[in-house]
Amino acid sequence: MIRIEHLKKEYPNVTPLKDVSVTINDGDVISVIGPSGTGKSTLLRCINRLDEPTSGRIYIDDEEITAPKANLEKIRQKMGMVFQSFNLFGHLTVIENIMMAPMELLGKSKEEAYEDGMRLLREVGLSDKENNYPDELSGGQKQRIAIARTLAMDPEVILFDEPTSALDPTMVGEVQAVIRDLTKTGKTLMIVTHEMNFARSIANRVFYMDEGGIYEDGTPDQIFDNPIGENTRRFIRKLKILEISAKTESFDFPGAVGQIDDYCRKNQISAKKTLRLHLVTEETIQMLAKEEGISEININAEYSEATEGLSVEIRFAGRKFDVLTDGDELAVSVIKGEASAAEYSFDEEESLPNKVLIRIE
Repeated sequence: MIRIEHLKKEYPNVTPLKDVSVTINDGDVISVIGPSGTGKSTLLRCINRLDEPTSGRIYIDDEEITAPKANLEKIRQKMGMVFQSFNLFGHLTVIENIMMAPMELLGKSKEEAYEDGMRLLREVGLSDKENNYPDELSGGQKQRIAIARTLAMDPEVILFDEPTSALDPTMVGEVQAVIRDLTKTGKTLMIVTHEMNFARSIANRVFYMDEGGIYEDGTPDQIFDNPIGENTRRFIRKLKILEISAKTESFDFPGAVGQIDDYCRKNQISAKKTLRLHLVTEETIQMLAKEEGISEININAEYSEATEGLSVEIRFAGRKFDVLTDGDELAVSVIKGEASAAEYSFDEEESLPNKVLIRIE
């Protein structure tokens, strides 16, 4: 079991980990996901003590590995790490790469290390490469050798830092297949990955990292189908957000049109959807601007790269005003004609009680 208490890691210009506390159970297979720069690799490197935590404590089986006198050599015998850049020794053959650590650190004989190494090569499907050198292998083969080398130490925990990110897309599957097999061994695995389908399929837990820590921790079904946190929801659904807010009397209509154009262009939204977004947004704003008692307007557009779905939520303050029934007849006709779905609601408890939600297919 790994227990992390108030882990912090800061560098001169950034603090990727602000306060991480979590328990990782024996046999957990954890996918670690999140935007770039949110501390995913830093978390793994701190657990393995490759990076020194700024503060906090890490325990493995109730032994504090962040203690000043912790035996790092012993710690790393329990824990293996697979890097995205393979880190094989170019001057050694494949089998020599695998044999070296067990002989030097575990005291295994050359014969025993060779037999174990060949067994592991067979497990990763590369027994015919024992006498090759790393530069004679493909990227996928190198990563499979790196995994075999890690397994040669028989670690209790294996940390994978983006194990497929440096690979040609045609080679990703072969490495993922080896990792899938490892999930059946009972070892504790943590895998940092941007491959969402892979992350979901192999794990019993998913860490979504953001805002300096583990923003959300849940089962794959929860994280991918029913995320609780707003940041998780946006990341999983690959939502691109546009927010525009202003008082009615000072609303910069041409500026809003320009922001919508920029938003659609940057996110490669189709010309057809861009036009529809313009029409429904502009007609709604112009309608509201003419009405007395309508003050602040907030526009929130969401585009999902995953589904290519586009929606816009327009909230506004003031009296109850259903833009889909009470507004100008021509404007209402345009909005309903361009939207695949539109609905209005009013909640007097909200600061912006009027809400119209428009979906565009």
